[in-house]
Amino acid sequence: MAAGKGSSGAAIIIRKGSAPGEAGHHGGAWKVAYADFVTAMMAFFLLMWLLNATTEKQREGLADYFNPTIVRTPGAAGDGIEAGVRHAVIQNVPDSEKAADFEELARHVQQQLTGTGAESMQLTNLLRHVVTRMTDEGLVIELTDLTGQPLFVEDTAQPQPALTELAVIVARVLGRTRNELAVSGHVRAYPEMLVSSPVWALSDARAHAVRNLLERAGMEPRRFQKVTGYADRKNRSANPMDPANNRIEVILLR
Repeated sequence: MAAGKGSSGAAIIIRKGSAPGEAGHHGGAWKVAYADFVTAMMAFFLLMWLLNATTEKQREGLADYFNPTIVRTPGAAGDGIEAGVRHAVIQNVPDSEKAADFEELARHVQQQLTGTGAESMQLTNLLRHVVTRMTDEGLVIELTDLTGQPLFVEDTAQPQPALTELAVIVARVLGRTRNELAVSGHVRAYPEMLVSSPVWALSDARAHAVRNLLERAGMEPRRFQKVTGYADRKNRSANPMDPANNRIEVILLR
């Protein structure tokens, strides 16, 4: 059929175009960019919430979680150390967190050595010889003489039965920890007229006697870092000759 003509005789051309809503696609790149923007905003607001909802210690813990930890494994190739040698584990742990962990550990040890909740009155009386305190060096566990109840046979390093029992208790409690240990012996002063004062040899011998008792009770020998005799140089009582100055200190080191 012939195409129609206008009044002027010119041909009329009719174009069929797409509807406005059917415009050509311009690609999906803008959607990806928008999704990235929304994700970034969510992460930003989550970070702001965490900063306001957590404590300083918790924030340090979160930061440490994402920090790398270096662990040297025994026998690893290229470590240059012979097999059987203890290897160091290096962790990025803040000093404040280490201190807090030790304080918690020390409190746990102290609770077990206070005599609270002991199974028997005999055990409660035995733990009266134990005094604990915190120092910069660590947790000090003092094994002290009581009036009429010395821990050693007079003027010797021979332990009384009570000290042997105490060593078993202390070894059992400290056996649940991994910190290194130190043992120090302290004795009362003796009269100056003595030709040879026994304080140095006696304090040293008593310290080693307690170390031996702890090892017999199951304590690992390699955990002992030092054993020292302090003679009568660090008295607890104002009276240097007071028997209360006789004591052994077992120190759980930091």
